[in-house]
Amino acid sequence: MGRITELLDAAQHRSQTHSWSFAGALLPHEANELLQLAPGTRLVDVRSQAEIELTGAIPDALNVEWQSWPGWVLNPHFLAQLAQATDPESLLIFICRTGACSYRAAAACTEAGRGSCYNVLEGFEGELNKATGHRNEINGWKHRGLPWAQS
Repeated sequence: MGRITELLDAAQHRSQTHSWSFAGALLPHEANELLQLAPGTRLVDVRSQAEIELTGAIPDALNVEWQSWPGWVLNPHFLAQLAQATDPESLLIFICRTGACSYRAAAACTEAGRGSCYNVLEGFEGELNKATGHRNEINGWKHRGLPWAQS
C-alpha cells in the first residue's frame, strides 16, 4: 500500500468513525503531505479575504470564500465558484481558520454530488488556548510549521 492510500484511508476512517458525510478528515501535516504526493489535489482555503490578509495565506491554495466579511454572510455562489475553479475529478482539501467552516464546505460539496472532499482538522490557526486567549499555540497548520506567508 502506498503513502497516498495510507493517508486517504486514515482520513476516511476518521470520517466514518464520526459519521461525517464527506470523504475524510486530515490532520494538517497529512493534508500538506497529500498535496505534495497526489497530483491534481487542490487545497481550497474557504476563509474570507479579510481573514487571509490578517492571518496569512497558504502558498498555492485556491481561495473560495465560504462566508464574507463584514457580517459573515454565506457566499451564495460558493459551489459555482468552486466548480469553475477546479477540475471535477480533483481531490479537494478544504481548510479554514479552525476547521468549522471547512467542515461545512466539504459537507455542502459532498451533498451537491462532488466526490473526494476532505476537511483539514484543526484548521489554519487551530483551537483557542483558553489560558492565553490566543490561537496558534495548541494545534493548526501554522502551529505545526507548515508552509504559509503573511500578505
